[in-house]
Amino acid sequence: MGVMPLPYYEVDVPIRNTARPSLLGLHVLTGQAGSRCDAVRIAHEVYDAALAAQAAGLEPPGKHPGGWGARGIRPGWEPDWSAATVGRWNDPYSWTHVSSTEP
Repeated sequence: MGVMPLPYYEVDVPIRNTARPSLLGLHVLTGQAGSRCDAVRIAHEVYDAALAAQAAGLEPPGKHPGGWGARGIRPGWEPDWSAATVGRWNDPYSWTHVSSTEP
């Protein structure tokens, strides 16, 4: 019997424009992780790597293991990681959906 693939998670991180604090947004990251805590940690690492690349004038890194990647990082927008939410990702193009009660 093969190893079961890790589930996909969605991490939603609120963002705020530093020049105009009334402007709010959301950065969404998805990928595989072993738990909700792992998903937030990996999303934060991927986001930070993309931000560092952007600050250095480089292209954002490609997909990380598990499908994680960060594109569309906006200069002048601060993420609020303490307010991030995480849950199992439901593929909108799939016929199957994950129950919100799953770990």
